[in-house]
Amino acid sequence: MVALIIWLILAVVLGVAELMTVTLTLGLIAVAAVAAAVTGAVGLPVPIQILTFIGVSVAGLGVVRPIAKRHLKQPPAIRTGTAALVGRTALVLHETDGHGGRVRIGGEEWSSRSYDETLVIPAGSTVDVIQIEGATALVYPRE
Repeated sequence: MVALIIWLILAVVLGVAELMTVTLTLGLIAVAAVAAAVTGAVGLPVPIQILTFIGVSVAGLGVVRPIAKRHLKQPPAIRTGTAALVGRTALVLHETDGHGGRVRIGGEEWSSRSYDETLVIPAGSTVDVIQIEGATALVYPRE
């Protein structure tokens, strides 16, 4: 019974420490302490409890943590705002050069500039949106 209480105290301490650090490491070890407490509650001897603690800790840190870190580093699946316009096709409404112009992107009229400042893109041309700077679309003619 004493081992069960020790495992639960260890789990609580590690859980609180995880809340302070937010690294996921201490939380996974806290889960291992809870697993060891469960084996102690079932009545298994202390060496089995320790092996359970070590096994669940290694499994958590070796399997769960790398998967969780990979998911945290993934970019958002949906681009929103001006980032969603990059890569879209636009129609040149007014001649566009390195200083200015107008394009229609998906039904909206935008001020534009040629991405290559030496290019002059005539009205009626189809262009690709390369970048958005403020409220200006930087465009390049389609091949």
